[in-house]
Amino acid sequence: MAAPQQAADCGALDTCGLERILEALKLLLSPGGSGSSSLQITKHDVLLATLKSNLSVVEDKFLKDPYWKKLKLLRDEIANKAEWPQNSVDVTWSFTSQTLLLLLCLKETMMQLAADFNPGQPNPRTPEAAPALSPDTLSISQQKTVQSVLQFVVTLGVCPYLRPGVGVPLRYRTEFGAVVQDLVCLNAAPDATQRLYTSCRVLLTVAQHASLGSLIFSRHFGDIAAGLCQLGFCPTKTKPLKPEEEVLTEKERALSREALRDILDQVYQPLAVRELLILQGGPPQSCSDVKREARCRAPAWLRSLCGQLLSERLMRPSGVQAVVRGILEGAGARAAGGSDAEATATDWRKCDLIAKILASCPQQSLSPEDYYRDICPQILDLFHFQDKLTVRQFQRVATTTFITMAGERPQLAAKYLLQPMLAPLYRCLNTAEIPESHMVPGTILVTEEELSRCIEDVFKVYVVGNEPLTVLMDSLLPVLGALFSLYCFTKQSVSHIRSLCQEILLWILGKLERKKAIASLKGFAGLDKSVPSFHSLCQFRAATQGGIMITIKEAICDGDEEEALYQKVSSEQCQVEHLGDLLSHCQECGLAGDFFIFCLKELTHVAMENEAELKTKPYSSKSLLELEQHQTLLVENQEQKLLVLQLMAVLCERMSEQIFTNITQVVDFVAATLQRACASLAHQAESTVESQTLSMSMGLVAVMLGGAVQLKSSDFAILKQLLPLLEKVSSTHPDPVIQELAVDLRITISTHGAFSTEAVSMAAQSTLNKKDPEGKREEQQQTSHERDTDDSHSLLKQQQSHEKVNQTGLKSDAPFIPPDVSEPGAITNWKPGSITTEQLQEVLLSAYDPEIPTRAAALRTLSCWIEQREAGVLEVQEKLLKVFLENLEHEDTFVYLSAIQGVALLSDVYPEKILLSLLAQYDHGRDKHTPETRMKVGEVLMRIVRALGDMVSKYREPLIHTFLRGVRDPDSAHRASSLSNLGELCQRLDFLLGSVVHEVTACLIAVAKTDHEVQVRRAAIHVIVLLLRGLSQKATEVLKDVLKDLYHLLKHVVHLEPDDVAKLHAQLALEELDEIMRNFLFPPKKLEKKIMVLP
Repeated sequence: MAAPQQAADCGALDTCGLERILEALKLLLSPGGSGSSSLQITKHDVLLATLKSNLSVVEDKFLKDPYWKKLKLLRDEIANKAEWPQNSVDVTWSFTSQTLLLLLCLKETMMQLAADFNPGQPNPRTPEAAPALSPDTLSISQQKTVQSVLQFVVTLGVCPYLRPGVGVPLRYRTEFGAVVQDLVCLNAAPDATQRLYTSCRVLLTVAQHASLGSLIFSRHFGDIAAGLCQLGFCPTKTKPLKPEEEVLTEKERALSREALRDILDQVYQPLAVRELLILQGGPPQSCSDVKREARCRAPAWLRSLCGQLLSERLMRPSGVQAVVRGILEGAGARAAGGSDAEATATDWRKCDLIAKILASCPQQSLSPEDYYRDICPQILDLFHFQDKLTVRQFQRVATTTFITMAGERPQLAAKYLLQPMLAPLYRCLNTAEIPESHMVPGTILVTEEELSRCIEDVFKVYVVGNEPLTVLMDSLLPVLGALFSLYCFTKQSVSHIRSLCQEILLWILGKLERKKAIASLKGFAGLDKSVPSFHSLCQFRAATQGGIMITIKEAICDGDEEEALYQKVSSEQCQVEHLGDLLSHCQECGLAGDFFIFCLKELTHVAMENEAELKTKPYSSKSLLELEQHQTLLVENQEQKLLVLQLMAVLCERMSEQIFTNITQVVDFVAATLQRACASLAHQAESTVESQTLSMSMGLVAVMLGGAVQLKSSDFAILKQLLPLLEKVSSTHPDPVIQELAVDLRITISTHGAFSTEAVSMAAQSTLNKKDPEGKREEQQQTSHERDTDDSHSLLKQQQSHEKVNQTGLKSDAPFIPPDVSEPGAITNWKPGSITTEQLQEVLLSAYDPEIPTRAAALRTLSCWIEQREAGVLEVQEKLLKVFLENLEHEDTFVYLSAIQGVALLSDVYPEKILLSLLAQYDHGRDKHTPETRMKVGEVLMRIVRALGDMVSKYREPLIHTFLRGVRDPDSAHRASSLSNLGELCQRLDFLLGSVVHEVTACLIAVAKTDHEVQVRRAAIHVIVLLLRGLSQKATEVLKDVLKDLYHLLKHVVHLEPDDVAKLHAQLALEELDEIMRNFLFPPKKLEKKIMVLP
């Protein structure tokens, strides 16, 4: 409605305030009485009498009270301009008309007040610096009055005139609505359609004011939208009406359609979606209550219209989000994250409904490809919501929609969903073409945010969705190499995407066909160069926000070729080890066993391969190019052999005895072993190891046939694969025992176990009872050798790897350690207290033997005698100390670790004499000893500190002073060693640390802030971790003077230290300190009952 133009009208607007209009509205809504005590008066009559009474009261005010004169002038002016009938025999319409007129007065007055409002500039120096409130602002009580008025207008002027099936009927809303439904007289003038049109148009006019519009649309948008749908789109009678018979002109219907689209674009889109869904309705439902009529289903034209309007909402920018929010909020999750948000997130039916809606191409779209091109980016955005209340819902919907689209239209999903999601990984493959503009070293190819989002999205779609669709598997298969390289990089440090990468790899390996999974593992290990892998020019780097980014490598200089080669070899070794870790999680599904058998077959091929086969022509007949190609082929072949050996070693170390999960895998393992033995016999290359392996595999078959496994007929069918190999072994092997066993196994398998010879039973029993021949001696020495088992295992692995190298015919410069070391009789057979001088001298001489196993065994024997407190041995303590210290300088790990153990045990017996000597050597031996030897002495001191326990307090002063002086040593490794020893010492001193706590703290602060070596700074922070962990609740007493300084240091490291490991140590120390202070301030309550005995 336009504002009045005359001067008198403007004056009326100026003097007619909001309070007067709202007071008139209150009079219209004031409850009335029936004036009679008759019980026969119904609610219908009461409401009708109240409406008439309120209308009369307002008219009397307008006519008699001069206070209402200005408002009457404004109302009359607006009424004269109105083109709709205001009076009717029907009281409800008369009441609605007067209410609509007052609402128009309210809207005009508020707009005039806002237009005339010109606030002055606030003075920023005064407390009243806030901007002045606009005079058209409604208070809370006034808003409640307007809301009540709007509810009456909609209830009396809109809802009664909606056709069946359009909107929610009044009788199903409230008891008052049922009364109103029967109160309205539809036969009286004006026509019901004209009334509906008038109410909707006036409400939309009132909604032009922002605050009034929010009140109208927040509560009554659905009813207004239903009215506009009926006015603009409801089909008319087939026979054309005469102009005088038409209730609505075509112009009015067009205005209604335009108004509907305007308010749909204007309101909060999830609200529009929700109301359109309500208007569209669902399938017809039967009502079990016979007293209640079933709700009419929405007519076909309305369902079609709502579907079209919903499709338009979906095709708008952020339309997917609006549809998801509208459905979820309508399902009970208030504002997509209210009290029922968790329940909605777990309701997969709603998620499936949304997925089907989003995956269905609407009729308005030109083609499915155009629809997917517009919608898919919005679906991917659903994964990246940060709001904690809505993130679970949106991710659940996005995952379900993703899988639904991939199942219905795989090609379009691969193009518009999977390719954009996996683009960061595709960008860094060796098959991708990197633009020349990005080839500059240091260029960021994939940012931290892109890579993190990619991995998180892949995890949500593949692992959380858990639908192994073909299109999903085929899209992820090419980037598995890059994903595995990323997983290996995350294993080097702390990363939040490590577990995601591991779960993705385990999921895809478990869902792939076994052949494809084995092929992927070959690519991971580097055995298959045809599998797409990480680009050689790309590298992973730690990013500033704690994530990972992909950059272009720096160019390799001429002097850095050796370093680059070392990095390449170490990287390949780490990848093989990480592959072993990954396969350790795949044992239950059988993938680890199948890959182990594949590697075993490759090992057989490598062991029996004749390099002479590659030499097809003599060197004299080849060109230089052919010779170069031949040499390259030889080098690649050698690399392949070494890689297979390394992979087998890692698998043997990491896999448990549960690696084989079925009979088929066991038979394949035995078949591979028999094929290897047959090939060795054919090449006349039979060795002791080959013979032992053959006996072991045949013993395994004998165990299965002997009853250790319950075999079925199908299992014997699998075992029959071994018959040709066993026949070949029985005819070619030179050992008659193995020949006989092979023949007996063939007979037992062929007869399905009906006939079994004694040789098979004996072989099975021998395999089951086979143990380490030195097991008894290891049990006796378990206590003394407990801390050195790792060293013994490393020696054994070195021996086994050497044997494997010899088997394959590869040359090695590493010394061979025979399995049976001939040791002196004094070493192998002795009893406590029976050591003679000759035996002692023999062992001392063996400690200088050039053979490493003999020397190590002698040192271990001396250590054992010292631990047993042999009197004859302890008498020559100085000579023993000299022997151990000289062996500390040996380069072999097994030797110097044995020497370290001996010195530690000797110091435990004579700490006063030996400890001071070791401290002097550790502190002042810079010129006499190598840095490696000083580090080994530091290891001895650490073991001594641990062994002394509480007795370490006696030697507190020399130990602390030596370690503090070591912190100032020029060698960074020695500084780190001193700090490590200092941490162990402080951890055990407890309250005795009090007098030197300031010195230690000052040293740690100086090192952590100023030392240029990162390993030294790490060690300093680690000392604080050990100190707090060792003192625990005593820290508040022992460190009370320096606790604040330590806290400031840790915060300094967390915020300013560039090294991530040092930051991690500092964070751990802060967590320890936080736990200590919490327990100190809020000690745990203990439920104790005191029992007092009275005299």
